[in-house]
Amino acid sequence: MPITLPAFADVTTSDSALRRFLHGLPGVDAVGLEARAAALGTRSIKTTAKAYAIDLAISMIDLTTLEGADTPGKVRALSAKAVHPDPTDRTTPTTAAVCVYPDMVATAKAALNGADVKIASVATAFPAGRAALPVKLADTRDAVAAGADEIDMVIDRGAFLAGRYLDTFELITAVKEACVREDGTSARLKVIFETGELSTYDNIRRASWIGMMAGADFIKTSTGKVGVNATPANTLLMLEAVRDFRAQTGVQIGVKPAGGIRTTKDAIKFLVLVNETVGEDWLSNHWFRFGASSLLNDLLMQRQKLSTGRYSGPDYVTVD
Repeated sequence: MPITLPAFADVTTSDSALRRFLHGLPGVDAVGLEARAAALGTRSIKTTAKAYAIDLAISMIDLTTLEGADTPGKVRALSAKAVHPDPTDRTTPTTAAVCVYPDMVATAKAALNGADVKIASVATAFPAGRAALPVKLADTRDAVAAGADEIDMVIDRGAFLAGRYLDTFELITAVKEACVREDGTSARLKVIFETGELSTYDNIRRASWIGMMAGADFIKTSTGKVGVNATPANTLLMLEAVRDFRAQTGVQIGVKPAGGIRTTKDAIKFLVLVNETVGEDWLSNHWFRFGASSLLNDLLMQRQKLSTGRYSGPDYVTVD
């Protein structure tokens, strides 16, 4: 019988208890992890399987714009692209979500106008996460009140790396509570670890368990704002974490690699990782996402090539 999340109550009573639990997790065999990720990346996917994978990948994209120069017009254009990624072919799936800053949530909501595309918003002083807790919670509540279906929060990497694991846990639980709407429903919470700043695979595993125990609906690799973002190896490690967590608790958690995934070939490698590590239960956009923007254009070009036999090139897809 799977245990339930309250079984972790003793683990999260103090920093020392949480540290004992996290440092008691099996150490990561870095060489073995990277070798397995590389081996799975050599799988060849062709013809009908490739067409299926391309459509699946499109449906898993959080189409993202997170720039200081974002304008309402850009967000409206991105929202239109999310609904109809290829205006010349209405059989193209919609993307999973549009991901924007909190002040652009209302614009995205109006532009999507009830379409089957989620609105995701970054929060908690994204991307650095350097703000006081009340500011982070206000950031989250503002996004949810404006209509965000999903919140992508960042952890305080400084606190985590300093060994203040309980502070990290309590931040996530507080943001999870801030995701609850007045009607009692809740925005889904994605917790970003910024794996490129966590230094070791053991730290990524520990952060994954903190996020899952604290109530994350998704664990996410990166903000896309640092030098090292999603990699096959760190994503494989997080997939193993959600697999083991479900085996222990019965609770399923999603995974979102973000940053640096730009080509169809890259996306298919990640889908193979999902299929071979956690299985078909995660092969939907409810449980797996790509944080990306330029990826969609390459997927559309490859989709057009499979359909027409010709490679159209980048001039035949809209610029984000």
